[in-house]
Amino acid sequence: MQNRYVCAARFCFGNTRPMPTKRSLLSGFLLLTLAATARAQLPELRQGSAVPHEVRTIYERGLKYLATSQGPGGDWGTDAHSGPGVSGLCLMTLLASGEDPNFGPYASHVRAALRSIISAQDAVNGCIGPGNMYHHGFAMLALAEAYGTVDDDHLWDAGRTAAAAARPAAGRSVGQALELAVRCALTSQKQNPFGGWRYSPNARDADTSVSGAVLVGLLAARNAGIEVPDQAIERALAYYRQSTGADGSVGYSGIGGAPGDSAARSSIATLVFAVARRKDLTEYKATLDFLRHERGQGRNHNDEYTFYYQAQALYQGDLDAWERWNNGQIRRLVAGQQPDGSFTSPFGPAYGTSMSLLVLAVNYRFLPIYER
Repeated sequence: MQNRYVCAARFCFGNTRPMPTKRSLLSGFLLLTLAATARAQLPELRQGSAVPHEVRTIYERGLKYLATSQGPGGDWGTDAHSGPGVSGLCLMTLLASGEDPNFGPYASHVRAALRSIISAQDAVNGCIGPGNMYHHGFAMLALAEAYGTVDDDHLWDAGRTAAAAARPAAGRSVGQALELAVRCALTSQKQNPFGGWRYSPNARDADTSVSGAVLVGLLAARNAGIEVPDQAIERALAYYRQSTGADGSVGYSGIGGAPGDSAARSSIATLVFAVARRKDLTEYKATLDFLRHERGQGRNHNDEYTFYYQAQALYQGDLDAWERWNNGQIRRLVAGQQPDGSFTSPFGPAYGTSMSLLVLAVNYRFLPIYER
């Protein structure tokens, strides 16, 4: 399928088992109870270190912007930079705040975003979006983070138009959509000689940026209880290991290519090694060390993409380094937030706002993918 999405700085949006309907109600109740307790006590990163006031202020203003700018179909715009991937990032931003996703102030926005993402999924191959694996990866990650916390019973009840009700996706649960999304990612990887992913699900080449979006989504799905074969994860990790230089820099495409000096790619590699529980790897130690010495505030027009991964990678690998870096990010975001609560970006305000807030979401630690 022809990709209509704009690419810039190498970033582009453009054994069967019964499908579960949801996790147990008890599990969901416990998660909601823990979230409410954490909000009351202000979640702590370390003993006596609460979420900074500036973080909460920035986040609350950004959430209000996302809530008011969400379209009637549950997505965030119709320009070249919108789509299910951006909707997934916005959905994760809503979930990361710790507000009750079923009865809190943004519950209707959460359900609308989920309906939008699920409606964009192909019911046969499970791929989400216009044949673009960036969209699929971020949307799959959002489904994994919503699975077990959002009650499927009311997902399709409220805010549904007659046109939406007629879609084949109507009634599909979060768990069903997530399993279909995993199927798409695994099918795409099986036909890829590098063990990674590229823009198209049928691509025969790979790059470490697109692969990061998909692999983090798969790891989140596995953590959520969805069956993901170990060999698929190991094959993807092997691709990253072979793309990592001795200095911790990570190449962009192929295997054994010349490493670059991208903080984004080294952050992605650090994150996938950590979430996959492979901190024993030499490559993990190298990429983390690279990030410890490369904590610049970004060097191109797609800085928010770099910061999104840097926040998670440093938090996973070196809490002291993350705390220093996080303080710099707070100052940057205080200065950069617009009067309406948004953040500007070449990829649109919904993308810029969600990515910027997700940088700060590590302070809250409500998303399962952010657990250390």
